[in-house]
Amino acid sequence: MGKKLHLIAIFSAVLITSNPLLAEEKTKSPADGYNIHIIAPHRHEDGTVHGPYHHYCKQIKPEILQCMIFLSTDPNAELVEIEYFIDKKLVRTNVTLEQWNKHYHDHKAEVASGRVQVLDVSPAKAKEIAEAASKTDGIIFHLWPDGNKVPNGDVMFPTAISHKQVEQLEIPEDTR
Repeated sequence: MGKKLHLIAIFSAVLITSNPLLAEEKTKSPADGYNIHIIAPHRHEDGTVHGPYHHYCKQIKPEILQCMIFLSTDPNAELVEIEYFIDKKLVRTNVTLEQWNKHYHDHKAEVASGRVQVLDVSPAKAKEIAEAASKTDGIIFHLWPDGNKVPNGDVMFPTAISHKQVEQLEIPEDTR
């Protein structure tokens, strides 16, 4: 069965790349545009630090950045996490304090920690991206347990190493 799937994948790739008509007709997909490359470590629920994780992100709405997260830059690296960078005002008016403390983290504190790096752009653009990220809260869904050969359905919610629980959610006047 595995060989059959492998052959189908190879055949499809050869067919598309060797046929200029098919290659030119490639339509856009939701996977296009993940070109913001960020690396940062994460703290898992048990308190251990993992990473650094390679985030490949794109803006999906004016107030939301969506990231696919991998352990490496290898083209065949497993997608191990998904993270959303969401405008603080939107998050803090739509989740409870308990939900925020359990699942979210403040990107302003994470960026200020110096553990976040924006890659593959000029220093000026990296600074601009970091400043924009500082105006968001993050939520991470860890999908592939460390050391497992396959995902098993367990989802964890790691946070930034700098995450601190808060007594109340401060809602910014304007985060843009």
